[in-house]
Amino acid sequence: MLTENHTQDLREVMVQTFIEEAEQDRNLVVLVSDSTSTAKIKPFMERFPDKLVNVGIAEQSLVGTAAGMALGGFVAVTANAAPFLVHRANEQVKNDVCYTNANVKLVGLNAGVCYGALASTHHAIDDVSIMRGFGNIQIFAPSDPVEAKQIFQYALDYEGPVYIRMDSAPFPVLHDPDYRFEPGKVDILRQGRDISIIAMGSTVHEAHAAAFMLEEQGIDAEVVNASSIRPVEHEGILASLRKTGLALTVEEHSMHGGVGSLVAEIIAEAGLGCRLKRLGFVEGKFAVPGPRGAMRAHIGIDAQGIVTAAREMLSRTP
Repeated sequence: MLTENHTQDLREVMVQTFIEEAEQDRNLVVLVSDSTSTAKIKPFMERFPDKLVNVGIAEQSLVGTAAGMALGGFVAVTANAAPFLVHRANEQVKNDVCYTNANVKLVGLNAGVCYGALASTHHAIDDVSIMRGFGNIQIFAPSDPVEAKQIFQYALDYEGPVYIRMDSAPFPVLHDPDYRFEPGKVDILRQGRDISIIAMGSTVHEAHAAAFMLEEQGIDAEVVNASSIRPVEHEGILASLRKTGLALTVEEHSMHGGVGSLVAEIIAEAGLGCRLKRLGFVEGKFAVPGPRGAMRAHIGIDAQGIVTAAREMLSRTP
């Protein structure tokens, strides 16, 4: 992992990618719902003021307008807070974007519990489960700046609906310079033989840190970055689990409908004899508000919580 001085906010990567694509004459339009600061979109807005549309605090209009512009030939991107995108504009995402196969890229900013103490009105711990319930939309969650750039480049090239789950904190690079994102392909960040830790988005960093802590205790953990939720290559997940026999999933999301559910479905459908433990927010409950780090520690999705869960699973292994 790089030092703190080498971290970068994934939103800055997003905006820089938009600028580069617009400079190449891509017919791109970015739409915000009074979320210019949330999206850090100012550099793009100053460079291409005619390619930025602010509809105000009106998320349903945001998505409906984006769908209309996409059907008119634009590559339309919405950039606003995930809790308001997936809840307020739920019907428009389903009918205007997914059902019509509109070329809209929905970016859910500040996902998970990025807003911390602002509580459940501002938390998005069900966005992936909601998006998985819709047909015809690809779903991604970048883990670091290298992957974020490639996911956005892919999304802008792809013809059809895409949802990108984004965090709001600076992150170091986890991937090597030669890394190439492929939708659906399983990304093994660290090879291991004792347990597979499968994480999504920013919790990949917690899993990566936990793997080094476990190594000091003589445990060889494999770290799987689940950045491509749909599509997903089942065989890639299964190959890791056949090797280790233990699956520990980690997500800043409800345990309903997220990565834990996805891995459980893959295991069940394959009839694989593999033990699974899911770490995340308890299904059917709201997240308890508070500082984000404390919230992660409370439900065991920080590095130490992952280490504790992994050791407990291994202690029960014959």
